[in-house]
Parts: sequence; C-alpha cells; structure tokens
Amino acid sequence: MSKSSQISGFYKLSIDERLKIVTDFSGLSEEEVNLLRAESSLKLEIADRMIENVIGVYPLPLGVATNFLINGKDYLIPMVIEEPSVVAAASHGAKMARVKGGFKALSTEPIMIGQVQVVKVPDPYGARMRLLEAKEEILAKANEQDPTLVKLGGGAKDLDVKVIDSIRGPMVILELHVDCKDAMGANIVNGMAEAVAPLVEKIAGGKVLLRILSNLAVKRLARAKAVVAKEAVGGEEVVDAILEAYAFALADPFRAATHNKGIMNGIVAVATATGNDTRAIEAGAHAYAARFGRYMPLSTWEKNADGDLVGTLEMPLAVGIVGGATRTHPIAKIALKILGVKTARELSEVMCSVGLAQNLAALKALATEGIQRGHMELHARNLAIAAGAVGDLVDKVAEQMVRERRISFDRAKQILQELTQKK
Repeated sequence: MSKSSQISGFYKLSIDERLKIVTDFSGLSEEEVNLLRAESSLKLEIADRMIENVIGVYPLPLGVATNFLINGKDYLIPMVIEEPSVVAAASHGAKMARVKGGFKALSTEPIMIGQVQVVKVPDPYGARMRLLEAKEEILAKANEQDPTLVKLGGGAKDLDVKVIDSIRGPMVILELHVDCKDAMGANIVNGMAEAVAPLVEKIAGGKVLLRILSNLAVKRLARAKAVVAKEAVGGEEVVDAILEAYAFALADPFRAATHNKGIMNGIVAVATATGNDTRAIEAGAHAYAARFGRYMPLSTWEKNADGDLVGTLEMPLAVGIVGGATRTHPIAKIALKILGVKTARELSEVMCSVGLAQNLAALKALATEGIQRGHMELHARNLAIAAGAVGDLVDKVAEQMVRERRISFDRAKQILQELTQKK
C-alpha cells in the first residue's frame, strides 16, 4: 500500500501515536525511536566535538508537518523550531496546495561560488584577461584538492573574473564555480580557494587577501510552484485578498521583510532538523531578495484564468545531506531518514516547497482572520508553562486566556493560582 502524508487529526494524537505513524512511514529502527524519545539525544561527548567550549546541550522541539505532496511524492517534514503555529501552518498550506496536485519543484546544479580577492594590481583589466587565459590551469589546481569529489562528477567546473571598485581602490575578484554534489560545500570551496591563491597571485601580479565562499549562491537555486484551488482558500474573494497582501509586500520593504520571514520560518525549521547551516541559508535568501537594489518578496502570487491562486518561490538553497552536522548529529540523521531524500537537490526542492506552503498559510491567515488567532492560541500554552502549569493545567490556563482574549504571563499566573486554590 502506498504511503500518504495526508493524515487527518495528526495534532490530536498523543506523542507515541504520532511517533508510531512516522516510524511506519519512514521505517525507523527501535534505536532511532528511542533516540527521539530521549530527553537529550545529543550526547555531550559528541557535542564537544561539534563546536568549541561546550558546557551542555540546548534541546528544541522536533515536530512533523503533514500533507506534503511534492513532485508526486508524499513527504513527512521534520521541523525544529521554538515558535508556535509554524508546523501547523506548514501542514495547512500543504493541505490547501494538495487539492490541485501539491507542489512542483526543481533545482539547478549544486554550484557554489568561491571568491579570491586580489588587491594592489597595477593593471586590473589586464590581470582579469591573464586569469581568464589561465582558466584550465587554475581549475586543475583547484580539483587537486578533492579527487574523490571529481570522480563523483563534481569539483571546480568554471571560473569568472571581475574588477570591482571599492573605497580602497580597484580589486580583481576571481570566482570559482564548484559543483559540490550532495554537500553544502563550504569546506570544499574554501579549500579550493586557498589552494589556487598562490597561482592567482602570481598571474594577477597583486596580493591575494580573502579566499572564501559566497553565501549568495545564485547558481544553486531551488524553485517551487503550487496552483491552489480558490475553493481551498475560501473562494475568489480570499484569493483577491491574498493578492492584495502580496502587492503590499511587493511595494514596501518593511512588509517584504516580514513576508520573507514567514517563508524562512519553514525553511530554517527543516534546515535545523537536518543539521544544515541556517545562517548561510538566511544570508543567501535575504541577499537574493535585494539583488535588484531594493528588498523584495522571495515569492510571487498570481491568479490564473480559472480564478485559482498560483504561487511560486525561487531562492538560493545551499544545503547538504553529507558532511557537517548532517552526519554527526544523531537526530539530524533521523530527520533525513524521515524525509527520505536521496540527494541535496531533492532536499532543496522539499525545503523550497515548505517555504511556499508556509507563505501561503500566513497570507491566508493575514488576509482573513488575522495572524494572531491561531498563533496566540499556541502562544497561550507557552505562557501557561512559563507560569508553572503542568499536566492538564496547561490546557486549562491557556483555554481561559484565549476565551478572555487576555493572553499574558501575568494573567497566566493569576489563572493558575485560582485553579490551584480550587483544588
């Protein structure tokens, strides 16, 4: 029987019941299930080798978004995040998109850019030509650093050279284009940039300074599209309201920043779950949003001839399924198993689809009931816990705050005290 991520009432189930569904869907082992149940699955000795000056670990909730159909395949989406309503919103967005076939996603080759900065060059444009003429020699030197990657079909594939003006005068910038295959690629690219630096310096006739990858991965793009039936969002009036919200973001960078933050809620939650570099992804996304000289939304929303909503999202997504925390953090390995992705490109396509689903759910909420209702219901639970509520009291305190529309830490403490005294 084929597996489906369309699961009704998943949020109503107990943790054990949810975990059983995910286990059956993903084929998790008993050891992996026990790791997910453990209070701290990241052992201190592993943490101590991941970063410096370790004193402990910092757990965050791991949830699963349902309903995702991407390129005809069902996915359960592991998400690590502290913010309420994000996982629910992603699931809701995927459910709306599923009516018309879910998400169609694609990606470019996993090409990362490594930059070598050359300063104090007497003839910058002459140096540019000399470096371009030496292209094959420079690429060969870069590829000496990772013969295994080259055997797998990756490695340094091309280069470009540009002359830029700066407050310190003209600079020659050589850019290596490196196919990183299933790795995010930072270490690979940095190593290659370091290796070619002496040769670049000799040919250019200046002094090489920085040798580092760029997180603006414009050659490593992911794209996702969804056609959302107007009935799924509440009718053509809601479609038009969503388009008005999108027009606001398109015209105003203050709104665009929050529009894109909603997209990144989903993408970063999946990146965290799978052990990917969230800071690199965020930097690339926001730089890409401003690539035309003005900060703009990453997604686009339109209405087709049938009156349905059409959403697309394009952005750089430099992610990996090998190397770094993706292979050292035990929960990251389990998250990748739950996803069932086979390549870094597939992971980027899934993440882009999650970002679009998140954006759809947020825009619908904003254009109809407002974002606060669902968000604050979940926030009320966090406040109840912070006030000291445990067990059934968490729900009772949260429910009373929502009924009263007075959701605050002080009110949570008052309600908890009243309920405790009644007992």
